[in-house]
This record gives sequence, C-alpha cells and structure tokens, in this order.
Amino acid sequence: MRVPRPQPHLEEVLKSEPGPHIAALFDFDGTIISGYSATAMLREKFQRREMSVEEIAETAQLVAQHSLGNIGFSGLMSAAAKFMKGVDEESFVVFGEELYEKHIARKIYPETRAIIEAHKAKGHRVAIISSATIYQIAPTARDLGIGDIKCSAYEIEDGVFTGEIVRPLCFGEGKVLAAEELAADYGLDLDQSFFYSDSDDDIELLERVGKPRPLNPNLKLKAIAAERGWPVQRFASRGTPSWIDYTRTLYATGSLVGAFAAGLPIWALTRSQREAVNFSMGLFGDFATAITGVELEVEDERHLWAARPCVFVFNHQSKADVMILAKLIRRDMGSVGKKEIRDIPILGKLMEWGGTVFIDRADGKSAIRAMEPLVDAIRQDGKSICIAPEGTRTLTPKLGRFKKGAFHLAMQAGVPIVPIVIHNATDVAPKNEFVMRPATVRVTILPPVDTSRWSAKTIGEHVHEVRGMFLRTLGQSEEDAEEMAKPARARPVKSAARKEAAPRPAKTRAAKKAAKG
Repeated sequence: MRVPRPQPHLEEVLKSEPGPHIAALFDFDGTIISGYSATAMLREKFQRREMSVEEIAETAQLVAQHSLGNIGFSGLMSAAAKFMKGVDEESFVVFGEELYEKHIARKIYPETRAIIEAHKAKGHRVAIISSATIYQIAPTARDLGIGDIKCSAYEIEDGVFTGEIVRPLCFGEGKVLAAEELAADYGLDLDQSFFYSDSDDDIELLERVGKPRPLNPNLKLKAIAAERGWPVQRFASRGTPSWIDYTRTLYATGSLVGAFAAGLPIWALTRSQREAVNFSMGLFGDFATAITGVELEVEDERHLWAARPCVFVFNHQSKADVMILAKLIRRDMGSVGKKEIRDIPILGKLMEWGGTVFIDRADGKSAIRAMEPLVDAIRQDGKSICIAPEGTRTLTPKLGRFKKGAFHLAMQAGVPIVPIVIHNATDVAPKNEFVMRPATVRVTILPPVDTSRWSAKTIGEHVHEVRGMFLRTLGQSEEDAEEMAKPARARPVKSAARKEAAPRPAKTRAAKKAAKG
C-alpha cells in the first residue's frame, strides 16, 4: 500500500486553536496555484494574437529586467498598465474568467485547498494577499470560498483603464499594510496568524505574522526558513509532470485496449460478449488505478451490490472517474458518453462494444431517443447504467447542476438510483489536464433511492433531493454549488479599483483608494 505523504501544515491547522481572531493569509502564485497566473495570461493573449510583436518584445524585455533586478515590481506594473490604457475593464473581467476555466483551475494545489478548508473549519479568517490583480485571483477565490482579497490594482475611470496603477501596490511592505488593514477590519491577532508563501519577496509579511509557513519555497526562502526554523512543505501534485507521470498516464489510457484484447478469448470460447466485457472492465479498472498510483477509500461499498440492476449516478470531476467506476462497478455495466468520443479511433469502438451509448448533448430530442436502448438493457439484460447527471466534468470539486436524463431513465426502467459520490478525483487529473498523478480518492456509496413512486410531474423534486444528498456528503452548501454552477459571463467580478458602490468579491486597499476618487 502506498503510504500517504505527511502534510505537516495541514496537521498543524487541524490541531490549532479555533476562532475568528486568527487569520490564514495566502499568497496566490506558487502558493495556491502552481506557477504564475501572469505567465498564463501572457501566453493566452499571445495565442489569441491580442498582442503585437512590439508588445511581446517589450514585455519580454521588462520581465528580463525585473528578473535581473534592474527594475522593481512597481516599475513592472506601471509598464504593464500602459499596455491596458483605454481597454474596457469588463472585457478583462471576462478574460479573467476564461483564463481561470482554461488554465488556472487545474493549477490549484489540492494540498493548499485542503489547508484552506481546514482553516475554515477552525473558524479562521481566510484571505488572499497577492501582488497579482483581482482579474487573476477572483475566480479562484470564489472556487475556494475566500471572500477577502488584498491585491494590486490598475486605475480605472468610467469603466476604462487609464494606464496608471493604484498605489501602494500589494507587494513587499504593501502586503504588511494589507494584512494590518484586515486585522483592523476584523479584529485579527496577527501574532497568532498564519501566512503561506512561496517567495522571499514576501519576507516582510512572513516576519510580521506569528506563524510564517513557506509553501513550495524558492531557493532564497528555503534558506531563510532553514536558518529561522520555519517549517516548510513542498507539493508535487501540480506543475511540470515527470516522465514517470507521463508514462503512467499513457499506460493507463492504453490499458483499455489491452484489457478488451484480454477479454477476446473469453468471447471466442464461450460466445458470451457479456462475460468478456465484464472481465475486461474489471481488469481495466484494476490495472489503470494501479499503474497511476490511485488508491480508493470506499465508504459503504455494500450499496454497490444491494439493488442491481440500477442507475448509478456520479459527480464527474476527472477523466480518472472512468477507471474508478470500472474498478468499483466491475460487471454488467452500461454507460452514456458524448457523441464526440465515438469518433476517436479504437477507443470509440471499444466503448461502444462495451455498452456505451453515445448522445448529442446539444440535441435534447436526440438524447432522449438514444436513451431508449438503455431502458431495454436494464429491463431485458439486467444491466446497470452509469451516468453523470452534471453532463460533463466540473472544473473543481464543487458540484454542478444536475440534468434529468438519468432520473427519467431510472423511473422508466423501474429501478432505483444509486449515488456514487466522488470526493477528490481532481487530485488525480483536473479538467483540461492530460497527466494523471498518484492520489488517494475518497468515494462514498449512498443507499439506493427508490423510484417506484416517481412521476414526470415530480421529477424536478427528486433531482433536487438526490443532488442534496451529494452536497451533504461532499460537505458543500447549496449556495456555494449554485454560485460555481453559474456560467462565467453571468457572474462578472467587480474590479478592485472600480469606483461604483457595487458588491465586491474582496475588500482591497485599491478599492478604498479608488472610492475616494
């Protein structure tokens, strides 16, 4: 059995004193997420061809000068602000949301997420203090349930960037001022508070709090921490994958072909396609989870076998869910997939042979017709069908909205619903990430839900009821899940430097300064 890596920072929080007088302050880049959000922004703008050749060259020169110490952070931000002069802020808000969905969400360290959740459970005041801007931070803060952000800001007039920065920036001593403002606002005791950072640029705030906690420290901070006896923790769950990670992922993905090939002799000798598929499915689940280093902690596994045939519904967090479900359900299993998978060479044919029904998610009527063979598979063949009612993978562990298809299917076939709650498959491979990494995934199997008294008129109530079971098991609130389920464009983030008296995702120094005009 793989021994989980110790997490001293998390264990310390779990043993710490509770109370809202204690703050848990987090840097953003390198601490909450792997790498730098500014780099992701520049790369995305370059790919969209939204930067001229001159701007790219000048930006590269500025970054090089900053790295060499020839210009400070203030000079770098001032130069960046010039590029934004005349740009509508709302377009940058939308860009920040798109950046989060495409790049940032998959960079969040699951270990940092766990530390944040532990602080929240202790009743500590959790906040982000970062030199990045609100557009880089706010979507991630919303995901993590963090309402307080102190950050750097660009000046805005009438919804348009002026080309200037709002001073003081949230960098160096500016972070100390930001922390002291939070302390004054909420009655925090910084001498009992935590600050997590990866960089020696934050040495002032690390020295100001009572519990400096370096995460993924750079070389200078690592040396300082060793000299002063600060506990250090480093994560390998995100960032540049190793060749071992790539090899594991390729073998796990390719093992589906190998598993079905291994089942062919059973089919040839017994003429039972069903037994061949059952053997292949179990073999795939066992091999793929083993080769990727994924271990399962399953609660109430007995419910997997209590009421078959049934409709298994699961929350879809990761591409790793396929191998997890194969390992758990093992036999007499059918599933539903998006039609695009059918066109993938070999894989599409194998999944179709294994009992997957492909549907066009954009065509509701077509999807309903495609589900009809599943009713027959349940009634006549005794197969159980596995469906993700969210319809697609979520960006984070937060639960998405449920569609009604799985519930209609169970009702029409006259079989129960069995909820499979996956807690943290994003630790293995979040959405938009190719590589799968070792992790221990918690899974809870809930008792079968009787559908015999359901009707089309009350189906919405039943969907809401089952989704509520998932939320409670995941420890999530309806409000948090609904907020994360909204489309990005329906939840624009107000800038830290916006002058209107509108709701803000954070209380920032920039917001206060801008409000004074």
